[in-house]
Amino acid sequence: MSHRLSRSLALSTVGALALTGCMGGGSIPSASSPITQSEAQQGAQFHPQLVAEFGGAMTGPQAQYVEQIGKNVAVHSGLGNARQSFTVTLLNSSVNNAFAVPGGYVYSTRQLVSLMNNEAELAAVLGHEVGHVAARHSQRRQAAAQRNQIGGVLGAVLSGVLLGNSQLGNTLSRGFLQGSQMLTLRFSRSQELEADELGVQYLTRAGYDPRAMSTVLASLAAQNSLDAQLQGRGNARVPEWASTHPDPASRVRTAAGKAQGLGTGITNRDTFLSRIDGMVYGDDPAQGVIEGSTFIHPELRLAFTAPQGFYMVNGTRAVTINGQSGRAQMTLAPYNGDLNAYVSSVFAALGSEQQQIRPQNIQRTQVNGLSAAYGTARVNTGQSQVDVVVFAYEFANNRAYHFQVITPAGGAEAFNGMFQSMRRITQGEAAGVVPRVVDVVTVGRGDTVSSLSRRMAYSTGQEARFRVLNGLNSSDQLRAGQKVKLVVRGR
Repeated sequence: MSHRLSRSLALSTVGALALTGCMGGGSIPSASSPITQSEAQQGAQFHPQLVAEFGGAMTGPQAQYVEQIGKNVAVHSGLGNARQSFTVTLLNSSVNNAFAVPGGYVYSTRQLVSLMNNEAELAAVLGHEVGHVAARHSQRRQAAAQRNQIGGVLGAVLSGVLLGNSQLGNTLSRGFLQGSQMLTLRFSRSQELEADELGVQYLTRAGYDPRAMSTVLASLAAQNSLDAQLQGRGNARVPEWASTHPDPASRVRTAAGKAQGLGTGITNRDTFLSRIDGMVYGDDPAQGVIEGSTFIHPELRLAFTAPQGFYMVNGTRAVTINGQSGRAQMTLAPYNGDLNAYVSSVFAALGSEQQQIRPQNIQRTQVNGLSAAYGTARVNTGQSQVDVVVFAYEFANNRAYHFQVITPAGGAEAFNGMFQSMRRITQGEAAGVVPRVVDVVTVGRGDTVSSLSRRMAYSTGQEARFRVLNGLNSSDQLRAGQKVKLVVRGR
C-alpha cells in the first residue's frame, strides 16, 4: 500500500467508469489498422490513472530497457509508425501483471519482468499485449459487455465472492477489489489465444525465438501454482497476469504449437539477466511489505497480522486479506478527527442509492494505544446474509486507517485477532525493513540447485521458488558457467 495512497483513493473507480463511458461507442477499427487519434486520446487519459494504481512508473536503465524491447516488438505489429505510437511503461508493482489499453499504451510490472529468463520472453509478453491493442480487444470486450447489459468494465471485472451476482455484490465489490483489477478487462479465451498468436508472429518478425511465448506462459503457470501452494489458498484467485489471462497451462501447449516450424531466433538470455540484476523483487518498502502473515509499512509506521489461514495481497490502494471464510481490506479514507464519523462514512461509501449500509451502532475502544472505533452491519444479499465490519484507528488528528471486512453472517470473529494486532512500529523496526532484490550469479563448480536455493531470502519454499524463478522443472540441473537468478536482501 503506497504512502501516496491518499492522493489516488478514487482513481480506480473513476477510471473504470470513464472507460465505460467512452470505449463502447462508434465503430471499432479492424486489426492492424493504425492507432486512431481517438484511441490515442483515450490511452493518454487513462495512463496517469493506471500508473498510479500500480505504484508508479519506474525510471532508469531497467525501465528504458523494457521500453526499448516493447517498442521493437510494436514496430512489427502493422499498426504503422508504431515506435512513436506506443508508450511502454515498467510499473513498480509486486503483482505479476501485464496489460494494455487502447491507444498503444502497454504496461508490465517489474515483478513479471523478474520472472522472465531472457529477452525473447520479455518481447513475448509485450508482444502479447501489443496484440490486444492491434486486435482492439478492449473495445470489443467493452462493446459486448454493453450489449449484454453487464455494466461495462465494472460488470466485466467485479467479483461475486460471498455475494453472488446481487446488486449488493456489485456495490460491495467496488470497495473490496484490488484497484489493479478495476482498470484491466478480463478477455475471452479466444481473444487471449489471438493475442498469443499475434505475439508469436511479432516475435518471429523481430528475430526472437518464437518458443519464448510458451516458455514464459509456463513460468507464469508455475508461479501461479506455487503461490497457491505457499499461501494454502487452494483455488482462490489473486490479481495477477496468470489469472486475469485465463488458463495459462493449456495456453502453453497452444503457443508451443504455433511456434513450430518458425525457426529458433535469438533469446539474448545473458543480456537480459544483466539488465535486470538488482531489480526490486516483491514488495517495495515504500509501499509496505508482507513478511509471512504480517504486513509492515516503514513509512506509515504501522503493522498488523492476518488471521491464520488467510493470505495477503499488497496493492497500491489497499492491502487485501483473503480466506475461505471472508475477505478484508486495510486502507484509508479522508479523516477530520472524528472516528465515529469516519466509520459512518466508510459504510456509506460501501453502500449505494439502492441499498444503504449502516452499522447497528459504533463502539469506541483502544488497540495497542491507538484510539479505535468499529461497527457491524448485517446485510441481506438476496441469497444469504453477510456481516460487513469497519474497524478504524486514529494515527494522527488528520490520519486514520481502517479494515473493511465481509464475512458470512456471524463469521466476523475470525478477524478479531487481526483487529487487535494493529500497532505503531518503532523507528528501529522501520529501519529494519529491507527490500528483496534480484541477484544474478554465475554457477560455479560444485554449485547445485539445492546449495544455491539456500541463499534465497525466504524461510519457506526456497528450492521451489528458485526453480520457478529460473524456469527449471523438478529434474533440471545446473551447469558451471550458467547464469541464474537469486532473490536476496538488498543492501
